[in-house]
Amino acid sequence: MYSSHDIAVADHRSEILTWLSPLEPHLRHNDIRKNRVMGVGDWLFCTEEFHSWKNGNGQGESQKAAIFCSGNPGVGKTYIR
Repeated sequence: MYSSHDIAVADHRSEILTWLSPLEPHLRHNDIRKNRVMGVGDWLFCTEEFHSWKNGNGQGESQKAAIFCSGNPGVGKTYIR
């Protein structure tokens, strides 16, 4: 059972998190999904490097490795499906 102290701490934590980041990621995600154009970034999924990463065929690479896309702001990284 939760005490009133636990509830107060949870409420305070929520207020702090909202203050630290007023962004609402789920709203941003939905906006981006609505603006995506079919086919953007498909070239990436056809490359040998992507298939090697996806299949875990890289030499000495972990199958749990993350893919990192770098580039200048506004070049379209966010819109790759």
